[in-house]
Amino acid sequence: MDFRTLKSFGKIVEYGNFARAAEELTYSPSTITMQIQKLESDLGVLLFERGKKITLTEAGRLFYEQSIPILQKMEQLQKTLADLASGEAGHVRVGVTEPTASHQFPRLIRRFADLYPSIRVSVEIAGTTVLADKILAGELDFGLGSFLDTAAGLDFEPLFTEEFLLLVPAGHALSREESVTLPQLRETRLLITARTCPYRRKLETALREKGSFPPDTMEIGSMSALKYYVAEGLGAALVPRMVLHPIPDGTHALHVKEGGIDMTCGLIYRPADLPLKQAGKNLYDFLLQEFTSQKSMNSVQTGSAK
Repeated sequence: MDFRTLKSFGKIVEYGNFARAAEELTYSPSTITMQIQKLESDLGVLLFERGKKITLTEAGRLFYEQSIPILQKMEQLQKTLADLASGEAGHVRVGVTEPTASHQFPRLIRRFADLYPSIRVSVEIAGTTVLADKILAGELDFGLGSFLDTAAGLDFEPLFTEEFLLLVPAGHALSREESVTLPQLRETRLLITARTCPYRRKLETALREKGSFPPDTMEIGSMSALKYYVAEGLGAALVPRMVLHPIPDGTHALHVKEGGIDMTCGLIYRPADLPLKQAGKNLYDFLLQEFTSQKSMNSVQTGSAK
């Protein structure tokens, strides 16, 4: 017994006619007849009473009742396998760093799920270093994080540059400024992220180059949490623009004049994994297109503002 024969049997019952079933399935009448004859031979029973009208035998009725859920499962399995091959279904494991994971990725995943409802996406949130290790180990298909120039065996597709602003509490010595320079932070307590955070390393390098590494720092483990500590007056912090919506009451966000502290973010992947499985490729291409479109829109808005 095979799936095609089972499907033919169901169509004959549905239409009550061998010829109509053959037409629906684009088979010749002789093919349908041979399928049913072989099925009856394999089962050792007659399934149809042949005459002017095709009717089910008692064995045929029992077989039909039991075959319905089997046929439905087989059809679903056939569709799932077809979707898997086309990339319409599958499982994608992606790693994302903060604050992108909390502030941008949920909206993107919702839109992707609307386009590909049968693709299951697992999101792991961690620092870039951890994600890179997991991509190399084959535990993630790809990641979205900051650039790792020391990550051997990985490639990086830049997507956007995250602008950092200086957030200060109300009443801070710099709170009345519109913009600041890194040397102005020399006498400021600076709230910084964990030592393993790539951005912290970049920030410390930029501050040292300006001779302004602050003597007083306080470590906060979460980039997204920094603004709340600033709001409590514990110090100032360089934070991504995306996390300042809304900006906490009692704080002020200032532009930083020097470059070198903004962070380039993008897709991280292992070249050995290319080409990605189709479901993973669909998500990768979707993210690439979304961020590229967003970048183009921002450029147009900036140009209009000028």
